[in-house]
Amino acid sequence: MAAPDYQTMMLPLLRMFNEGQTRVSDCIPGLISHFKLSEEDAAELLPSGQLLISNRANWARTYMGKAGLLTSPKPGLHEITDLGRKFLATQPTELNNKTLQQFDAFADWRLAYKKEAEEKEYVPDGPALSVDQTPEDAMQAADKILQSALRDDLLAILYDMNPIRFERLILDLLSAMGYGKGDLANSHMTKASGDGGIDGIIFEDALGLDAVYIQAKRYAPENKISRPAIQQFVGSLNGEGATKGVFVTTSDFSAEARGFLGKVQHRVVLINGQELARLMIKYGIGVRARTTYVIKSVDEDYFGEA
Repeated sequence: MAAPDYQTMMLPLLRMFNEGQTRVSDCIPGLISHFKLSEEDAAELLPSGQLLISNRANWARTYMGKAGLLTSPKPGLHEITDLGRKFLATQPTELNNKTLQQFDAFADWRLAYKKEAEEKEYVPDGPALSVDQTPEDAMQAADKILQSALRDDLLAILYDMNPIRFERLILDLLSAMGYGKGDLANSHMTKASGDGGIDGIIFEDALGLDAVYIQAKRYAPENKISRPAIQQFVGSLNGEGATKGVFVTTSDFSAEARGFLGKVQHRVVLINGQELARLMIKYGIGVRARTTYVIKSVDEDYFGEA
């Protein structure tokens, strides 16, 4: 038989993690055996060159993670959660997206994604092609799913990153965005201690005529940046005679923190975790292209009258 879809893989994959597996790649031989795949089917590749069974197994892992059945303490490493063990204790006969809908975390994730999709005026139906979608719509919908998963993966890595490395990453990102004319020589990090609330400085132009001061906080999702932290940052800008700043965090900002900026003359941009991950993807920081799809159409000029 051909490699099953990602939903069919969920239950056997969850059982393998319950038995002690920690990587999807280590589960592939077991999945091949479980589904009795031929060598030819097990070796089937996607256009990107990735094994089809590996791709679908990773999607199964992603969806179960969204439901809270699995957790990922480190990039590439996954563990079954207490919720996952309790679910297996019910001796389920199937596990799919409909089953996952019973878990609040998964339902909330799907609802948030659907809301975002509706705001973009398309309604995707998972990674598979919906009969209500054109191929172009399906590709756009699939891209949104991929982007969402990639943002989550990036944030998981950032949460565990060394603070100094995190500050360097922010300078890399701003340089890629064109600050300092894209030259990292036009930026520098401040000392780890005694930085006065400033983690880095990058110039808006190659001549260094105007500087942007940076504060970077690697915080857990639930630890929002409060108004006092923004006030302190603005105070640091005053101390440097600066008017422009960027405050970046892996978490988010409280409403009071955002509201405070409307009361000051300084131009301060706040970048939360989701926006940070989005910018990293857009400007190629910590990510790389795996596959490029080209959509072609008929060249009407070529077939025009001579």
